[in-house]
Amino acid sequence: MITSPHNQKLKEIRKLRQRRRWRERAGQFVAEGEDLLRSADASGWIAIERYVAAGSGLEGVEVEPSVLASASGLSSGTRALAVYEERWAPAPTGPLCVYLHGVHDPGNVGAVLRSAQAFGASSVALGPGTADPYSPKAVRASMGAVFAVPLARAEVRELPGTKIALVPGTGEPLDTLWRSDYVFVSPSAKVLTLLVGSERDGLPDEVVAQAHHVAHIPIATDSLNAAMAATIALYELSRRMAPE
Repeated sequence: MITSPHNQKLKEIRKLRQRRRWRERAGQFVAEGEDLLRSADASGWIAIERYVAAGSGLEGVEVEPSVLASASGLSSGTRALAVYEERWAPAPTGPLCVYLHGVHDPGNVGAVLRSAQAFGASSVALGPGTADPYSPKAVRASMGAVFAVPLARAEVRELPGTKIALVPGTGEPLDTLWRSDYVFVSPSAKVLTLLVGSERDGLPDEVVAQAHHVAHIPIATDSLNAAMAATIALYELSRRMAPE
């Protein structure tokens, strides 16, 4: 049983939690909490290392509870955490892909992953300036979706199918894109990628210029945060793409 907070393995876990460069160098990340670990198990992810609070009855290397809490990023500590290999798909895939460009908040990235899983997206592609989806905050916000939704790094030109840029107050209302005289008659036959920009600045002009269509979500205020906008748009796109 591990009883010292100076244990080398626990030191490495702290580095993985706190430093993006360390995660990228190691190609590993940390998930904390029994629910997340169950989600990983359900999706077939095998932990490299698994640590549990002594006396918890959980499977893994036992750690004295206060020592495990010292390695945790949760304010209340945790009874279980594990280290996993990062997984990156070689390319984003359809029929429904979400592309995030400059989405800086890891909580929003994790929330988009959760929505992507909920609405059956095939992949989530990460563009420049987007927060690390394997950071602790993103992993927690994903509620396990990080283990279920394929992730890829990509440029706009590599995105699959018809690209729809979501830009507040610009272009067509999202729900009108399916008029036969505007986009296409049979949406279920198409591959789509939804482009979502940063919370403050939105999508850069050069990204919008590469989209096939520009759309917005009609709202009474100026904007929604990236995760909320992506969730609404994913609902609309998945509903339109559902088999008739």
